Amino acid sequence: MNLLALDTCDSRGSVSVLRDDEVVQTVEHDNGDDYSIWLLPAIDRALQASRLNFADIDVYVAASGPGSFTGVRVGLTTVKAWAEVTGKPVAGVSRLEALASQSAPAPGEFVATFTNAQRKQIFGALYRSEASGLHRIGEEAVIGPEAFLAWAVQNAAGAPIHWISTDPEMLAETEAWADRQKDGAARLVDNATARIEAASPILAPAIGQVGYRFAMMKQFTDPLRLDANYVRRSDAEVSWIDRQERASKTAS
Repeated sequence: MNLLALDTCDSRGSVSVLRDDEVVQTVEHDNGDDYSIWLLPAIDRALQASRLNFADIDVYVAASGPGSFTGVRVGLTTVKAWAEVTGKPVAGVSRLEALASQSAPAPGEFVATFTNAQRKQIFGALYRSEASGLHRIGEEAVIGPEAFLAWAVQNAAGAPIHWISTDPEMLAETEAWADRQKDGAARLVDNATARIEAASPILAPAIGQVGYRFAMMKQFTDPLRLDANYVRRSDAEVSWIDRQERASKTAS
């Protein structure tokens, strides 16, 4: 099975070609070009380096977020168009799940993943390791790092938590994390308390591998229902709501 995986969710995007779950080629977004300009030439380079044609791809895999609004839309719109033209299946993958898949918790343990969401916030999610795989606890969230730490610890209910992130400093440099390092009781329970694993921000390979697992289970996404997971409202929407609230207060 040949898969083409796209991650355009932030400035550190990438494209990967995979054969089953083995990464054949990856092209990184290493310049300042908009994704609308960079993406198709990058895909062409990845396919040529893999000695494949576009027709050889069996499954399209796209990161569905969370991430920047424009970036996520570019990736999803691209694979939707391909699916409509070729009739080939699509798998949408969360970047946070792709991060979690790179950890190796024992059954009953947890994985807490997060990335930089800007504005001193993070995109975060918590997963529990079970025999059937990783299962997300609650919803993905945009949240302050200290609040995410408290939420994850509460939901893990004393079980070990493995922490993994493309931006570990977002949590590691908080007072709450430093305080937890001093908590001897916490360290006895949480074997990863003292360390946040730094993951590569080049996530297309991991996204493709999760997509391959979905494909093997026939868990494809209807292209018409392949929605972006922005987690939070766009700046335009927030600005519009603020204006409406101010206008309402003025009128009253």
